[in-house]
Amino acid sequence: MPITRKILEVADSTPDLPAIVGPAPGESLSYAQLVTDSAHMFKSVSMLHAEQSDPPAPAPETGGIPITAVSLKSAYHSARIVAGLAGFRAVSATVDPRWPMEHQVHVITSTGIGLVITDSPDLPAALANAGWTGTAISLKEFHSHESQWVDGFDDLAQPTVRDGAEPFLMLFSSGTTSAPKAFLKTREQYRNNFAVSSAYLEPDPQVQTLAPGPMSYSLTLYALIECLASGGSIHVADEFAPIEIGTRIAQEKISRIVAVPAVVQGLAAAALRDPERFTSVNLMVVGGANLSARTRDLVGAALPDARLVSYYGAAELGFIGDSRDGDGTLISIYDGIKVQIRDPKLALSDGPAAVLPDGELGEIWISGGAVSDGYVSSTSSEHLRDAAGWGTVHDMGRTVDGKISLAGRAGDIIATGGHKVSLPEVERAFETLAGLNTVCAVALPSESLGQIVALAIEERVSHSKVGKSSTFPSKSELIMHARANLAPQFVPRRWYKIDKLPRTVGGKIRRGATAELIVLAESGGHDADQLGVQRI
Repeated sequence: MPITRKILEVADSTPDLPAIVGPAPGESLSYAQLVTDSAHMFKSVSMLHAEQSDPPAPAPETGGIPITAVSLKSAYHSARIVAGLAGFRAVSATVDPRWPMEHQVHVITSTGIGLVITDSPDLPAALANAGWTGTAISLKEFHSHESQWVDGFDDLAQPTVRDGAEPFLMLFSSGTTSAPKAFLKTREQYRNNFAVSSAYLEPDPQVQTLAPGPMSYSLTLYALIECLASGGSIHVADEFAPIEIGTRIAQEKISRIVAVPAVVQGLAAAALRDPERFTSVNLMVVGGANLSARTRDLVGAALPDARLVSYYGAAELGFIGDSRDGDGTLISIYDGIKVQIRDPKLALSDGPAAVLPDGELGEIWISGGAVSDGYVSSTSSEHLRDAAGWGTVHDMGRTVDGKISLAGRAGDIIATGGHKVSLPEVERAFETLAGLNTVCAVALPSESLGQIVALAIEERVSHSKVGKSSTFPSKSELIMHARANLAPQFVPRRWYKIDKLPRTVGGKIRRGATAELIVLAESGGHDADQLGVQRI
């Protein structure tokens, strides 16, 4: 794992260089302090596991290594715990405290997590009611436990570079609408992942990187790993607040930002209002969701000297490629990564018949050194990879002249009147229409066509001294724009104005929930106005 090797090197050569910096006063660890902190932390974690009379059995895929989870709102403390445990025989997990409680309990009990450090007042009781025999401890109690070992640093185990086959991170698929699936990353897989990202995404030595967002996001978590693996500084934030973030960028001389598109859009809007705070930024690395051409244009106007890289990847598979212009859906593939587009019905066969030719829509399969071995069996029976080591998260796309053209997840592709339609492609066609806020294309049932395309448009409301106002294109303008920019089968057949699109805790639009809301409003058994849905 390159993080430990580099941490020890920098702690020796540049001990005072900031390693992890949080938003609050006093939330900062230099590289030298991180080494000391990790020794205290591992001693505490080891004792808390050892004191259990009936410890949960870790998932067999860990090889018996105890699992420690953090479920904290604090990105800083989550980061220091994950980074601190990386140099020891330990598996770390980050459980999102905003998940539904049943999902948090499910992943903890089903994977054999033995220790949970949490600031949730409800999680310990919920775990006890589920029969869990591990230890749940508050952050304050954990700090108190760590303080016992401050005076005995020389007698404590020290972080070391460990074997590449050893797992050290347990990650999870999204846990908002369905039970999360757990999977492990070995140190070798992350070494390979870092080799790719360091070649393209510039997490260079001593670079100051800002990554706002929870450590339960794989994007934020990997930003932590790659910064420490390169000898840079990672600045974290629990939430995105434009004014506070702008102040930090100026004061801490942030030059690189890693964030999801919604945060990048907010940063660009803040930079338009107060450009002086953002002059140090020269690179914005975007992941986690599609980057719209509209957002790219906004960043170009607000931060003309900053480069914008939209990468494509998945926590299960690693970094795959990136886009440096347009809407981020045509991906240049990174060196060392192999891509196949497979017929979903034949995908696991890995035979010639499964692989589709250039230009045909199918399931994206990846071969690379960062592909995880599989999902933890106690959380999913789904195949993550085939016998030859190729993996998929069921994204759909095509290969076009050696690049990947993204079309969405399998559930984003529908059949209507005998045609395959990508719902994200429908949405992207409306990015250039003035007066629109966020849109969501959905499939609705149809007796004649099986399914039809509908477009839900979130109303943009502005507030002024004279009250609220809304700008909205007419239905005829919507139809004319769709016909001019989409193939006939992609043109929506129904149009809806919606007060607020359903979203995940991370801000992604929930397509299925949007469709359900529309069907409910159209059923006649509910007041459509109360649901915030209006057919145009």
